[in-house]
Amino acid sequence: MRVGSPAVYAGAAACLVLLVLPFYLDRFWLQAGLFAMAAAIGAIGINLLTGATGQLSMGHAFFLAVGAYGYCAFAGDGTDGLAGLGLPGWLAAVLAVALSGLTGGVFSPIAGRLRGAYLGIATLALIFIGQHVLFNAHDLTGGYNGRAVPPLSLFGLTFDDTELLVAQVPFGAVEKLWYLGLILLLGGVLFARGVLRGRPGRAMNAIRDHRIAAGVMGIPVARYRGAVFVLSSMYAGLAGVLLALVFQRTVPEYFGMALSLEYLAMIVIGGLGSVAGAVAGGVFVSLLPQILNRYSDALPLVSAPGTGGIAPGEAARYLYGAAVVAVVLFLPGGLARLAARRPGRAGSGETPETPTHTPNTPNTPTTTEPSGEAR
Repeated sequence: MRVGSPAVYAGAAACLVLLVLPFYLDRFWLQAGLFAMAAAIGAIGINLLTGATGQLSMGHAFFLAVGAYGYCAFAGDGTDGLAGLGLPGWLAAVLAVALSGLTGGVFSPIAGRLRGAYLGIATLALIFIGQHVLFNAHDLTGGYNGRAVPPLSLFGLTFDDTELLVAQVPFGAVEKLWYLGLILLLGGVLFARGVLRGRPGRAMNAIRDHRIAAGVMGIPVARYRGAVFVLSSMYAGLAGVLLALVFQRTVPEYFGMALSLEYLAMIVIGGLGSVAGAVAGGVFVSLLPQILNRYSDALPLVSAPGTGGIAPGEAARYLYGAAVVAVVLFLPGGLARLAARRPGRAGSGETPETPTHTPNTPNTPTTTEPSGEAR
């Protein structure tokens, strides 16, 4: 990406729009955007594990719950009758992400030795364990009703509904959290891109494509699998902290099997192994039910929950389920492949991908040069 290229100008314009949105949008759209940011962060984490390394995980929601409830436990002061250490909000958030990584590290020996459906079934157990703990550890989680989320304080700024006037515009919790979410998402994107473009990324792709060959080349397969599982867990923990701050209340029922399936749908729709695809898939899957709920009165066959017809949440699941099928059948690379199919730009060194034809002559082996592109 060259300075002065259209992509640079488009990126700068997009950043400017995102920065000024809190001055013009109402609370609903800002909250929906924050949910999309949290989903994108979590989707990046599972894409590193499933898309780049080829490890199937069904327990991503468990690590989101660890991050969300870990933040509440570290930041809570115990005045609500629940366990809390009363730590500063920023420290509680860091410790919650570290706790998610530590929990993933406990499971990493299993993740390093299992693959495919076997790892998926093993991580599925985390969902059942997590749900049992969340519903029954009342002193820590609040049980079925959940627990309130303490507001985050950072550099003297408290991310709560106390109004802060900025250019004569009152900023509440969602307006303040909007910029925090942008910073966290940008940091998550840049770090993941750095990992995938460096030596670890090449090793992860080698493990995904040719596990035995990767081991022969000297790549410690089990160690890489375990390390990526820990990194994916930390991304999920960070997403869980942001979700908790936006929701302002943690509810055990939210962190169930359906959430893990949604994250798998995000990376399939967006594109396996692509950071940009994970962000696009996270935004699509998280925004769809909220938009349907917002405009349920104007949409055919969709109605408010409890009034008959198809509820917005169910309609959203049907739609992104159909999107998964469409992507698998017609666009295997997901939404990220649409951008990759554009013609090469002059002077950029990029050329369209063309199939290589090898004549059918005897004793002439057909070889395919690996591209290193995450598919």
